[in-house]
Amino acid sequence: MKTIKILGVAGLVALAGAVAFIYSGLYPMGADVPHNRMTSWVLETLRERSIARAAKDIEVPSLNEPARLLAGGADYNDMCAACHLKPGKRESDMSIGLYPKPPNLTEARPGDSEAEARHRFWIIKHGIKASGMPAWGPTHDDERIWNMVAFLRRLPELTPEQYQILTARDESDANHH
Repeated sequence: MKTIKILGVAGLVALAGAVAFIYSGLYPMGADVPHNRMTSWVLETLRERSIARAAKDIEVPSLNEPARLLAGGADYNDMCAACHLKPGKRESDMSIGLYPKPPNLTEARPGDSEAEARHRFWIIKHGIKASGMPAWGPTHDDERIWNMVAFLRRLPELTPEQYQILTARDESDANHH
């Protein structure tokens, strides 16, 4: 019984310390100051595990259709390239100023599995809190999001010239956004 009381008191002291720390305003929240290692590990692990759990049952359609590549490319250029970059670009004002730094999606990533496609679909549809990644699901249907996922699979292979061709919108689609 004494051990339970000691653990309870220790828990209350820890909780009070955490609340005091939160209300002190001591933690640096500026996007120009990185999190410490422990905070980064906690946030990254939480993000990755949460996305993996939420995306595990998503059914991946065929992503090899050329029409998907063209439709997804135009949307990527309009909605994503400012943060996630274009072939031949190493940074942008947005990619430099955001924290956490958005991934450069023009760089090849190991594996292009169905799990990766599910993760990308979920991220595009739902966004990621406190990261600058918006949820596109409220304004874009699943088909349109899958088109962007299909484009992302090919993006690391594209030259700047190929990218420009694949991301151009035709005149009838100019006011798409």
